[in-house]
Amino acid sequence: MNNPAYTLLATAILGALSATAAAQSAPEAKTLDNVVVTGVRGQERTALESASPIDVLDRQDLAKAGVLNGELGQALQVLLPALNFPRQSNATGADHVRAAQLRGLSPDQALVLVNGKRRHTSAIVNLEAKTGKGTNPVDFNSIPVSAIARIEVLRDGAGAQYGSDAIAGVINVILDDRAEGASASISYGAHRTDFKPSDETLIDGQSLTASASVGNAIGDAGSVRFGVEYKDRNATNRAGLDQLPFFENPSPENLATIGRRNYHPGDPKTEDLNLWLNSAVDVSENLSWYGFATYNQRDSVGAAFYRYPDSSANVPSVYPDGYRPDTLGDNRDVSLSTGLRGRAGEWNVDGSLTWGQNRFDLGLRESLNPSLGAASPTAFDLARYTFGQLSLNVDANRAVTLGGKDLTFATGAEYRRESYETRAGDPASYAAGPNTGSPPGAQAGPGLSPADAVDLSRDVFGAYAELSGDVSERVFGSASVRYEDYNDFGGALTGKLAGRFALTEAVALRGALSTNYRAPSLSQTGYRFTVTNFGDGGALSQVRLLGVDDPVARALGAKPLEAETSRNISLGLTARPLDGLSISLDAFRIDVDDRVTVSERIGGDALAAFLADEFGITDIASVNFFTNAVDTRTKGAELVVDYGTEAWNGRLNLTGAYSYAETRIRSLQATPAELLAIDPDYVLVGVEERNTLTTAAPTNRTVLSAQWQGAAWSWLGRATRHGSATRVFNFGGGFEPQQTYGAEWQLDAEVAYRFNPAVAVAVGGSNLLDNYPDLSSADINYFGNFPYDFLSPIGMNGAYYYARLDFTF
Repeated sequence: MNNPAYTLLATAILGALSATAAAQSAPEAKTLDNVVVTGVRGQERTALESASPIDVLDRQDLAKAGVLNGELGQALQVLLPALNFPRQSNATGADHVRAAQLRGLSPDQALVLVNGKRRHTSAIVNLEAKTGKGTNPVDFNSIPVSAIARIEVLRDGAGAQYGSDAIAGVINVILDDRAEGASASISYGAHRTDFKPSDETLIDGQSLTASASVGNAIGDAGSVRFGVEYKDRNATNRAGLDQLPFFENPSPENLATIGRRNYHPGDPKTEDLNLWLNSAVDVSENLSWYGFATYNQRDSVGAAFYRYPDSSANVPSVYPDGYRPDTLGDNRDVSLSTGLRGRAGEWNVDGSLTWGQNRFDLGLRESLNPSLGAASPTAFDLARYTFGQLSLNVDANRAVTLGGKDLTFATGAEYRRESYETRAGDPASYAAGPNTGSPPGAQAGPGLSPADAVDLSRDVFGAYAELSGDVSERVFGSASVRYEDYNDFGGALTGKLAGRFALTEAVALRGALSTNYRAPSLSQTGYRFTVTNFGDGGALSQVRLLGVDDPVARALGAKPLEAETSRNISLGLTARPLDGLSISLDAFRIDVDDRVTVSERIGGDALAAFLADEFGITDIASVNFFTNAVDTRTKGAELVVDYGTEAWNGRLNLTGAYSYAETRIRSLQATPAELLAIDPDYVLVGVEERNTLTTAAPTNRTVLSAQWQGAAWSWLGRATRHGSATRVFNFGGGFEPQQTYGAEWQLDAEVAYRFNPAVAVAVGGSNLLDNYPDLSSADINYFGNFPYDFLSPIGMNGAYYYARLDFTF
C-alpha cells in the first residue's frame, strides 16, 4: 500500500478523530447507522455493521443533490464518489442513454436491482461512447427520482449472492411505499455560464421537472402508492469556433464556415414521462401479495458532426450551407413485478415474477444520403433495438442453530429468459445510390441493414445458498455459493466469504473474498452494425462492427467470446469513536480475467486488399469486433466519515467521502496470427481501448458536505473534487495524441424555507464557481470545435441554478 492515496486516507481518519475529540454527546450519524436489506439475505443490519461497505441514500439526499432535470444517474454521481456518470456528447446512442461506472469498472459490471429484483438493461449498444463502449448499460434515468424511498449501494463483489454482473457491486433501488399522504414538487433551472472559447455569456439547458405521488391504504390489509413525473430539458451547446479541418476542401463555401459555431457538443434535448406504482396487500395472516412497476417514455434529440458545404457528404442543392444532423431517440422502458411472500412453517418465502423491456428507436433529421443525390430524404428511421428480460425467482430463509449458534440460512433459485432483437432502418438509410463519388447511407448513421438485423435469446438458471450470523459475541460471518448456467456459455460456480470482527464496542474489522462471473450480453455476442467514426488523418469514415461468428471476423482472428470472471478481496475498518461520529475505511482489489472489449479499428490499404481478394468486399473502410483480450486489476480504497450533532436550534450533519480506484492491465492477448499475416503493424487492442479501460475515468473523487436542518430553514453546502482523467485518440498513421485533464473543484449549495408542514421552497446551484475542465489541446479539440472534453465529471456545461417548490399533504 505504498500509495499517496492511502496516506491521505489515514490522515483523514486521524484528523476526523482529533477534530471531534472534544465534541459533546449527540444523536448518532444517520448514514452509516441506517438499516439495510442489501448485503446479507434474510436479515437486516446497519451499514456500519455490514461485512461489506454499503452506502445508503434516502429521498432527502436525492432531492438535495441539486441535479439538473431530476436525473437519477447524475444524483448518484453527486452523492457517491465511487460512481462516475459522464455527460457524453456527439456519441449517437450514448447521447440518449448514459452509462454509469462503479469503482471505475465497466457499466455492465455492476448489478442493478429495484426492490431487490434484477433490473433489465437498455437495448441500444454504445459504440461511439468513451465510457462503456460496447455495452448496453442499465438506464438509470428511466427510474424516476420521485419514486425512490432510498438506494443501497453495495460496493463489493456480490455475484454469489445476487447473480452475474455483480463484479463491481450492487445498486438496489427501494421504491416509496408510504401508505398515506400525497406529495408534489416542481422545479425549474438553467445554465448560466461564461464561455471563454467564444467569449459569450450563455444561458441554456432550461429544465422543468414536475412530480406528484399519493399513497392510499387498502382497508387494513395493505397499501398502494403511485406517482407521475414529467421532465423537459433544453439542449446545451459548448461548441468552439470552427477552424475548418485540413482534409476538407478549402473552397470559398467551406472557408466561409471558419469562425462559426458549426458543431453542437453538449447535453441533448430531452422530454420524459414517468409513471410508477408500488403496492402490497395481506392475503392472509401468513401471506401477502406485492407488485410494483415503472414506465418511462423519453424523446431526445442529440447532435452529430457537421458536414461542410463543399464535401462529398453534401448535396449543395439540398444544404447549400452544409448541415449538422440531429440524432433522435424514442426510448420506451417498462418494468413490472409481482409476487407473494409469507411464512411456510419455519421458512420465510418469497416468489416473484419480473418482466422488463427496453425498446429504443434511433432516427435522424437534418441529414441525407449523399449517394442518392437530391432525391435523398432528409429524415430517417435508422433502427429499432429491443431487449426483454423475464425473471422467475423463489427465495427462502429461516433461522437455524448450528453449534449452539443462531444463524440464518437462505436459499433460492432463479430462471431468466433474455431476448434481444434489432430491426433494419429505412432502405434509404443504408442504400448505396447512383452517386458513387459520395458516401452511401444516411450521414450520422447509416441505418441498420436487413443483413445486420438479429433476433437472439437465451435461458439462464441459477441457484444459491447462504449461511450468515453472529458466530460469537464479536464475530459476524457469512458464506455464499451460487451456481449459474447460461445455455450459450455454460455454467459457473461462484462463492463469497465475508466477516466482521468487533475489536471493541466502537471499532471493528471487516473483509470479504469473492469470485464473480459475467457472461457477455446478447448484444456483444451477436450485434453487428456500421457507424461513422474517426479515420486516417482525423477524417470521418465508416467503421463496421462484426459479430465474432462473421466469416470476415474469423478470417481476422476473432474467437468465440468467453465469460468474464473476477476475484475480489476487500479489507476494512469501521469505527464509532464518539456519539454521532461514524467512520468506515475499506481497501479493495478486483482482478478481472477475459474482459469483453472492442478490438482496435482494423483498416488501411492492407485490409482493403485482403477484403477485396478474399471476399470481394470493397466498401468497408475498417472493422472491429468484440474480444476477451484483456485482464485487468483494479485497486483502491474508500473512506466515509459522518458526524451529526445538535447545533443552532437544529440538526447539523457533516459528511466526508473519498474514493480511489486505479485500473491497470495485467495482461494483453497477443495479436492473432491472422491479423499479423495481413499487416505486421496491426494490433488487437489499441491505445484508445486501453485508455478506456484504465485512465479515462478519474481515479479519485472527494465529496465534502455540510447540512443543517432547523424548524423552518435549512441549508446545504457541498464541495467536490473530481480527479484527473486522460483522453487518448488514435487518428491513424501513428498519430496518437493524448491529454490529461487536471482535477477540478465543484461547489454546490441550496437554501430552503418551509412555510408550514405542507409547503417549502428551495433555491440552489450546482458548480457555482462555473468551473470547466482544462481546454483541450489543438490535437484533440477537432479543429477548435470541441474545446472541452466530457471525461471530467464536472462536465462542460458550467454553472446551473434552480428553484424548487415542494408540497406535502
